[in-house]
Amino acid sequence: MNRLHVSDEFDALMDRLDAITPILQENAEQGEELGRVPDEAAKALHETGVFKVGIPKELGGYEFSPRQVIDTIAKVSYADASAGWAFMALQMITGTTAAYLGPEAAADLFPDVDGGDYALIAGQGTKLGTAVRTDGGYRISGHWHFASGISMASHIHTAALCEETGEALVFTLPKEQATLVDNWDVMGLRATSSHDYVCEDLFVPDTHVYGIATTDIRHGGTIYRMGLANMSGICHTGWALGVGRRMLDEMRSLAAAKSGAPNASVDTQQFYAEYAQAEAKLRSARAWAMEVWADNEATLDAGELLSTEQETLTRLMLNNTTWSVHAVGQTVYKWAATAALRRGTLQRYFRDLHAGTQHVTSGPVVLQNCGKLLSGLAPNAHWVFLELQEAQ
Repeated sequence: MNRLHVSDEFDALMDRLDAITPILQENAEQGEELGRVPDEAAKALHETGVFKVGIPKELGGYEFSPRQVIDTIAKVSYADASAGWAFMALQMITGTTAAYLGPEAAADLFPDVDGGDYALIAGQGTKLGTAVRTDGGYRISGHWHFASGISMASHIHTAALCEETGEALVFTLPKEQATLVDNWDVMGLRATSSHDYVCEDLFVPDTHVYGIATTDIRHGGTIYRMGLANMSGICHTGWALGVGRRMLDEMRSLAAAKSGAPNASVDTQQFYAEYAQAEAKLRSARAWAMEVWADNEATLDAGELLSTEQETLTRLMLNNTTWSVHAVGQTVYKWAATAALRRGTLQRYFRDLHAGTQHVTSGPVVLQNCGKLLSGLAPNAHWVFLELQEAQ
């Protein structure tokens, strides 16, 4: 029976990430200018081994548990929100690809994970291109968006609809086979290099293809049986918590610097109360996130799949985490006053936060579907990727 793996690499990796936090922070502004994670920061991340957190242990990865992944992403995002976003996407796509593809693809993409020889995979799975069946594989075409972290990737993961079967599939191919579109000119998360890319009639062998809604694993433990949507939820929860904590800590430092000046707004009862409310909101969001994932982990460790209610609560918890952190950011922006307008950490995090809230996993349709299920108005429904589908 597949069991949930809780890695003993966690504490050591946290220490290594603490050691490179100054490097990530020092490079954050340059990342804004470059539109990608700078080389020095990318190299530092690689050297910690952090990209192994999502790769199955049997292939040489760390295979962190959900709560370990959440805390890892939160730590990187605390240091730099863009680096955290790019990292969370890369580790999830890389790890799930390793879990869902068979031995031939694993030998190609993950020949020596322990020694650092493995693919890093970025790409888009929520918009479908087209795929045509051909001898030994498929030929895919399409234009996709938001390939976060692609500047650090060696390969692309992309989704397309098979014309013959109507099945949505995920394809993995070398990055150089696709055409990258340099159009990442955005308000926030500027250093994530979340470019568009185009594929035109590219061949991908059967060995590098799996079904988008699969829960069948070829490598690794039961964490991968949750499927892509739930794995993505882990990532975005960690990112939001790291960003919220950094913004409150920045506000705390700013308040200390402003306190005692004539008519300082931070020396008011209103600031004290609103800062306390923001702390409570962030800590409450984290507590519920960890409660939900503790329950999910117990189910996974028993060798069972998550129930529809558990999947619903997981999606609702992510929505709550995202928008609780958004509210925290609004409080910080209000009390930071003109300090948040000027170029620097607070302005960057405010912009990055507002970019992150736009992700489809925390969008209104998912929230509405959670309410429909939990209110008892969809008694026979189940989740397929990001959609709640009624039983036929």
